[in-house]
Amino acid sequence: MTNRVVVTGMGAVTSLGRDWETVSNCLKDGVSGVRYMTEWEDIQGLNTRLGAPIENFEVPPRFKRKQLRGMGRVAKLAITATDDALADAKLLDTEVLASGLTGVAYGSSTGSVDAVAEFGEVLLSRSTHSLNSTSYVRMMPHTTAVNISVVYKAKGRIIPTSCACASGSLAIGYAYEAIKHGYQTVMIAGGAEELDATEAAVFDTLYATSVRNDAPSMSPRPFDADRDGLVIGEGAGTLVLEEYHHAVARGARIYAEIVGFGTNSDGNHVTQPTQQTMEVAMNMALADATISPDSIDYVSAHAAATYASDEAESLATANVLGNNVSISSLKGYFGHSLGACGAIEAWLGIKGLQEGWFPANNNLDNIDPKCGWLDYIVAKPKHIDCQYFMSNNFAFGGMNTSLIFKRIRDE
Repeated sequence: MTNRVVVTGMGAVTSLGRDWETVSNCLKDGVSGVRYMTEWEDIQGLNTRLGAPIENFEVPPRFKRKQLRGMGRVAKLAITATDDALADAKLLDTEVLASGLTGVAYGSSTGSVDAVAEFGEVLLSRSTHSLNSTSYVRMMPHTTAVNISVVYKAKGRIIPTSCACASGSLAIGYAYEAIKHGYQTVMIAGGAEELDATEAAVFDTLYATSVRNDAPSMSPRPFDADRDGLVIGEGAGTLVLEEYHHAVARGARIYAEIVGFGTNSDGNHVTQPTQQTMEVAMNMALADATISPDSIDYVSAHAAATYASDEAESLATANVLGNNVSISSLKGYFGHSLGACGAIEAWLGIKGLQEGWFPANNNLDNIDPKCGWLDYIVAKPKHIDCQYFMSNNFAFGGMNTSLIFKRIRDE
């Protein structure tokens, strides 16, 4: 006997805003959060100058300096999204959080870069003068998960997921399994990432970044024949997952149900994607949900606008779900927010599931003929009477994730 798992709270911080009304208007109008990064102009050898930053970010005033001093930007983004999600679920400042019933599954690619630099200075200067008592706590890859648990006194299990672009979606999947199998009643799940030139440099050295520096709004271009690479962004997304009967008993608003999750690894190459194992992950999610491929009405694609990954993902999607499924990528709007993208994309997919529309692929003017034959949403949002949608993410290391969400009708 397994438990049903539902979403009862959502929150996000993105380069296009923090609330659904603002973000949805941007999606409808094709507005991008990508801009030219003047802050990176002095970095020699960095080809890209594009990023999608969150402008004028501030942590909610209710958090005190004592709580924040051990947090870098990535952890602050995470607690801001989480605060919104818990308030949305009406669980903020409730006994449920500290009762042991609530756990945390949360990820990011890494901790805060300034803290990494502090440790790097030890090697360069042969001195510890740059370090302080918070350096490691801000640097550690599980800084988001740990800070969330401390701030909200969550005493359940902690599942840190530090695995690049799959961090947020893997956290949601593991949180789903923790509730499904009865280990926890509530899980705070998601991912976050802070923008830094070093993250752009990771992909720049692989010639995987966009260099349309003179036309920021025209890049990235997922699935487009003229795409030239990804653009790094930042953000955070948090879902509150809850056992169905517990949610009903307290009168919680239910946004959607998670019914399927699949994850695996390529076991092949650190940076080159494998179409066949992507297909396996999607089929695992379908099997977990006990639904047929033609039940999926929409796919929220990972599609970061790199040549090999977009091609492999689209071909895998077509092979598993058929040619008629509607698909779009959100990275044309937010850039690639790495550890945050899976959670942000889940949030936006659930809102689309509720309202019956999904955004177009931004900057998709000329579908790459090498990509799979699919119903790519172009030019404007598409209205879909959607019962199930799939959200996929694929990360360095060959880490594949697939989540399936179901619309909750009146029961």
